[in-house]
Amino acid sequence: MTLAQVAAAGTTSGHRAAPVHVDPVDVPLGAALVALADPVRRALVRELSGAVDWERTCGTFDVPVTKATLSRHFSVLREAGLLEQRDAGPRRLNRLRRAEFDTRFPGLLDLVLREGE
Repeated sequence: MTLAQVAAAGTTSGHRAAPVHVDPVDVPLGAALVALADPVRRALVRELSGAVDWERTCGTFDVPVTKATLSRHFSVLREAGLLEQRDAGPRRLNRLRRAEFDTRFPGLLDLVLREGE
């Protein structure tokens, strides 16, 4: 496959598709609540809230799930407008979309981040 074909196919490294993101303004409340209902996803959000944007790669999260399950959790968070990802070679970097999500759902993320205090 040529570089032009890779770009046209929407892949970034030749072996996986680029992540698809949903703008938080397009996320219904139910989808946001479903995304935040799972304890593993809440743990991911909490870990990302304490990290510098684009600092954490997918493999650096300490959660008790398989790689495939973790990938699905990241997908749900993207679909809920909570997470943005970008590829940097073989690594996928993550950013919590806190400001955008807070604009759409004021106070919701604060409740999640205060859980367990």
